[in-house]
Amino acid sequence: MSTIVRRLLDLTIEEHTLTVPLVWGDPNDHRTIEIYASVVAREGGEALPYLVFLQGGPGHEAPRPFHSSTSPAWLDDALKHYRVVLLDQRGTGRSTPVGDQDLARGAAEVAEHLTHLRADAIVRDCEAMREHLGAATWSVLGQSFGGFTTLAYLSTDAASLADVFITGGLSAVGRHPDDVYALCYDKMRTASERYYRRFPEHRESMRRLVDLADAGEIVLPDGEIVSRSRLRSMGSALGSNEGWQAVWSLLERDPATNAFRYDLMNAMPYGGRNPLYFVFHESSYADGYATRWSAERTEPTDFREDPTLFTGEHIRSEWTETVPAFRPWRDVALTLAEFQWPRTYDAKTIAASGATGAAAVYVDDVYVPMEFSLETARLLPDVKLWVTSEHEHNGLRSGPVLPRLIDLAHGRRLR
Repeated sequence: MSTIVRRLLDLTIEEHTLTVPLVWGDPNDHRTIEIYASVVAREGGEALPYLVFLQGGPGHEAPRPFHSSTSPAWLDDALKHYRVVLLDQRGTGRSTPVGDQDLARGAAEVAEHLTHLRADAIVRDCEAMREHLGAATWSVLGQSFGGFTTLAYLSTDAASLADVFITGGLSAVGRHPDDVYALCYDKMRTASERYYRRFPEHRESMRRLVDLADAGEIVLPDGEIVSRSRLRSMGSALGSNEGWQAVWSLLERDPATNAFRYDLMNAMPYGGRNPLYFVFHESSYADGYATRWSAERTEPTDFREDPTLFTGEHIRSEWTETVPAFRPWRDVALTLAEFQWPRTYDAKTIAASGATGAAAVYVDDVYVPMEFSLETARLLPDVKLWVTSEHEHNGLRSGPVLPRLIDLAHGRRLR
């Protein structure tokens, strides 16, 4: 293990690196990985309790604590109450990251490695980091997939958690991934029609773009020949507070311009920077099931017939052939799609956890549907709910969500 201490303006940043098992609980497997976290405190806050932040994804590292426009919007609020632990989840950032260089080991070996990067293993890493820091308990802030990981935490190690704060991350518990992706299509249908009611002329713009895509005439700077399914995935932007602006900008542009091609490349989800986000995404809903390209299989008839309907986090197997960044990962993705994932959550243990804290549930969330979030919330009667239509899925990053949850958890009136 190693620790480095840095000062950045009025912040103290301790960088911690631990060596942990790749496979927790198997004494015969001697493979190890490194886990990295930065512990951030404001001057005078060095004795505050810890709050570990669990990032969305899966497949994204924690944000970096720079005291500037790159710092997450919620960090200043968190540092008033906590020392914040920014953990790079295994396989990301500085926690033995997974990348294209690993493919030289062979698809079967890489796929097997990835099966050990799920939420339950991240919880074991958290426990190792908590013990390393000497904290009897700590609180957790779980955004999106980080909320899923928090539910896994409550399934095994609830006694380690003081308060839990969950934003857009009350996942379905015990449901098949098909249930989730089918409901996400319903959410995207609603979001699509809401967008076209505001900008009706853009429906025809989208039809023209689909025709260009079908003709192979939209080629991105990285060489991708954009398929209609990839084009429609620009709708994932509608899951964020200002995402409609990105869609509007694309549908206003001349598709022959550099600006359109670069902006489209940046607007579509699952880029090559974090291959885990694409290869590993459906596993986040695989609570005891194989996914078998769930989002693709559950596509409703009207989405097949009307290409102007946007899609969100709906992955397609064809992208392993049409997207240059994903093509090298094809065999890994196909293997994981057939993998029988173990259960992540234990509903009875969650319900018996006595967890306290607060959770934000977004009414219009196109990624983590409100209906299943409310179903899961019933397992956590002492975690107070804020159900709101003020924000989309990225509310933590774009609005004062965390202060409201802290106030709610401690019985103060919402600001």
